[in-house]
Amino acid sequence: MKTLGLAVLAVVLLAPSTLRAQAPGEAAPALQDVDAVLSAIVHIRMTAADSARSNANLGREREGTGIVIDGDGHIVTIGYVVVEAASIDITTHRNRTVPARLIGYDHATGIGLLRASAALDEVKPLAMGSADALAVREPVLLLPHGGRAAASMGYVMSKRRFTASWEYLLDSALFVSPPTMQWAGAALVNREGRLVGVGSLLLRAVSTEHPVPGNMFVPVDALKPILGDLIARGTRSGAARPWLGLGTEEIQGHLFVTNVSAQGPAEKAGIKAGDIVVGVGAEPVRTHEQLYKSMWSRGTAGAEIPLKVLQGTEIRDIRVLSIDRNQHFTTGIAR
Repeated sequence: MKTLGLAVLAVVLLAPSTLRAQAPGEAAPALQDVDAVLSAIVHIRMTAADSARSNANLGREREGTGIVIDGDGHIVTIGYVVVEAASIDITTHRNRTVPARLIGYDHATGIGLLRASAALDEVKPLAMGSADALAVREPVLLLPHGGRAAASMGYVMSKRRFTASWEYLLDSALFVSPPTMQWAGAALVNREGRLVGVGSLLLRAVSTEHPVPGNMFVPVDALKPILGDLIARGTRSGAARPWLGLGTEEIQGHLFVTNVSAQGPAEKAGIKAGDIVVGVGAEPVRTHEQLYKSMWSRGTAGAEIPLKVLQGTEIRDIRVLSIDRNQHFTTGIAR
């Protein structure tokens, strides 16, 4: 499906469907609208700073997709593509390359926001829709950079909470299959030609009922409440969550420590790979969700987090002094 002819793909996606009936009198979008949608998709190339701590896992040279969302040159992408940037270039569908700056980053959602340094007159910004309105099994377009050849069609397989090993939790995420292999920052577009998600991950299984490979997308609904903050101040308003630099995996009802961020709070407190986190204070934890919610309930960044950790055969009480994640990973935000 990855290389379906765009005209065929657009007809399948945008035509009336038994999966969701059109409202009376609602006209199907014209095929030329698909070209307008594609014009909003840009290619991002980023070089991170030499000292960037994220280089160890993500590499210094990174690339992905960005989505132009307004006439001011604001571009949405997934944050790991652009965090700790030394330089960023974006290339439009007409092969024009201009520099861009990272102006906003939100760790809670994983969203990054760029601003192009020059007017993007050849681009029609992509309007935002709502992931809340998507139905399971509804067809969607997956649009990474690369134009018609890279576009593909998928289906919403699941809408559910998502947690990950790097102190990350989304109350609602979109899981789509078949996947695109260029998922980082790819646009997920509904049948009205509106942006509903930003590509984040490739997963082996995106539905418990149908364990097929697919992509996880961050719903655009998570961006809307913080977009003004990202534009104005670079981060969401309010105090940051406590961050420990603690990587864990759920294995048979236990939280095994798989890695700790070098020079991060967890490492400084003496936690090591191979340990097992069994509680926060007196509260037992067995899942990422339990761990994160218990950590975050202890206050804002700077709060001391009391962990119970199995090290060898001994359960130890380890108090970890949390920080704002952006104190550890220099975001590279330019105002």
